[in-house]
Amino acid sequence: MGHVDEPHDPHDPHEPPKGPERRGRGRRPAAEVRQAVLETAGAMLFEAGLPGITFEKVATRAGASKMTLYKWWPSPGALAFEAYFTAVEDTLAFADTGDIERDLTAQLHSFVGLLTGRPTGPVIAQFVGAAQTDPALADALAKHYVHPRRRLAVDRLTRARHVGQIRAEVDPQVVVDQLWGACYHRLMMPDEPLDTAFADALVDNLLRGIRG
Repeated sequence: MGHVDEPHDPHDPHEPPKGPERRGRGRRPAAEVRQAVLETAGAMLFEAGLPGITFEKVATRAGASKMTLYKWWPSPGALAFEAYFTAVEDTLAFADTGDIERDLTAQLHSFVGLLTGRPTGPVIAQFVGAAQTDPALADALAKHYVHPRRRLAVDRLTRARHVGQIRAEVDPQVVVDQLWGACYHRLMMPDEPLDTAFADALVDNLLRGIRG
């Protein structure tokens, strides 16, 4: 990817001559600018939540061009989500120890911690709500978060089915909806606690019915 900066006029008498090793006044590699923007957006997101993210505010704080942000992200929500996902990606890794109960429990514990912790918990609830009216955010949420994470869970459950840890007729897609969907339900309708005890009960109840 190229550099992003405002072009200068080579005929401007006030513009200093460009030396052989000089990149140009204020010029940074595009990758460096993008990283700065993501870090800035992430910090602002965790400070003030999704409503506080605008291209103008992020560009000013990151020292970037607002037009560059418009070029790279279709909406402030999409930018905010990429910043969020970059910050929490490692938290949602799905281990494979060979024991499906242990792996489901560990992953759901991490997921519940993400949903209930601060500042990450309130932010993901804001994303889910805002995605209903922001198509660019909904697309980013689906492509970079929901679908990849769902595939990881389905793949892990499929391997467990192949080795007989869950019954052959069990649909991994439905299992994902039962486990993760229940957590999202309690996140959006918080009448009951969303905690690791709830995650343990989900896994235990489910495996009673599907274990091979």
